[in-house]
Amino acid sequence: MHRDCDISIITVNYNGYDDTCSLIDTIPLNDTSLEVIVVDNASNRDEAAMISQKYPQLKTIRSEKNLGFAGGNNLGIKASTGRYLFFVNNDTIFKSFDIKSLVNRLESDQKIGVVCPKIRFAWGDNPLQYCGYTPLSRITTRNRAIGFGEEDHGQYDTPHPTPYAHGAAMMVKREVIERAGMMPECFFLYYEELDWSMTITKAGYEIWYEPACTIYHKESQTTGQDSPLRTYYITRNRLLLIKRNFTGIRKLFAYIYIITIVSPKDIIRHLARGRRDLTGATIKGLTNFLKL
Repeated sequence: MHRDCDISIITVNYNGYDDTCSLIDTIPLNDTSLEVIVVDNASNRDEAAMISQKYPQLKTIRSEKNLGFAGGNNLGIKASTGRYLFFVNNDTIFKSFDIKSLVNRLESDQKIGVVCPKIRFAWGDNPLQYCGYTPLSRITTRNRAIGFGEEDHGQYDTPHPTPYAHGAAMMVKREVIERAGMMPECFFLYYEELDWSMTITKAGYEIWYEPACTIYHKESQTTGQDSPLRTYYITRNRLLLIKRNFTGIRKLFAYIYIITIVSPKDIIRHLARGRRDLTGATIKGLTNFLKL
């Protein structure tokens, strides 16, 4: 019988064997308070078997169907035993494995249900990516990551509440998932952590940023920063987020803004760059949402 552990580290792999191994190599696998779970989301080859052979102390799960970011993580949740679940992108690495500070933040107050570390980019001089989020604007549904692109001079080294968790690295109490439910699988890719953050907040929990822990993110190694796949899901899921979380006049105005201003502007920009693939992805994202 497998004993329960303190922390379950869950990462989803999709044709990312090298990145996933780089992440695993920065985790102390001999720490008995941890379990590491790798979900292979229908990679072209059975990378779960390859990872299991290289790291036999891990749990690996092979899904024969690509379940998306949320679906893959939900498989990991079902297999986990930890009191705390730490979701990390497979394209992240630790330089100093100090996640105990995240546990300490969660244990400091019953109201705190989720905590995110400081996230820095893994390239160059490691500029900041995330030190918490600003709230979504009421109509444009835009927000920003605090500190994004800045050099880290310790200017964001004070822990604080934040309205949303970052999907690249977030630790969640198991009781939060039992109350608020697992990740929403309808998004497949992008925006699910914002939606889940809203659901968790509605369930009465706070989300915090804890800079005592830092993780380094390679960013969009799987889908690419300027890919049709990313463009499609960003377009569709921004509208889906509005549908699921906004009400009344705010929902109406947000729909009008995205459909009549943002999307046409994106289409014109893609055409001007000669990117017919991104133009098609934007149109497909709009039309598929309208079919929902």
